[in-house]
Amino acid sequence: MPISKTEAKQILERLIFDDERPSDWVQDVWGLSPMLGDSAAKLLEVFEALIECSSQEKLENLVQTYTQDYLEESN
Repeated sequence: MPISKTEAKQILERLIFDDERPSDWVQDVWGLSPMLGDSAAKLLEVFEALIECSSQEKLENLVQTYTQDYLEESN
């Protein structure tokens, strides 16, 4: 069953940021180090841009790959 870009983004965000909102993660990193916080903000910006410019099919494949890897690591 195909998943939307929104669903793919939400799944990838959970895999990357756990239960934390991405913007909160950036602020946490910024609090530890402004230099790393700047990099974290840029990383989030690029992540969001990649989601927007990727096709639904590519995002589905990415989600499947990383979800499978995550499940294998959990076992």
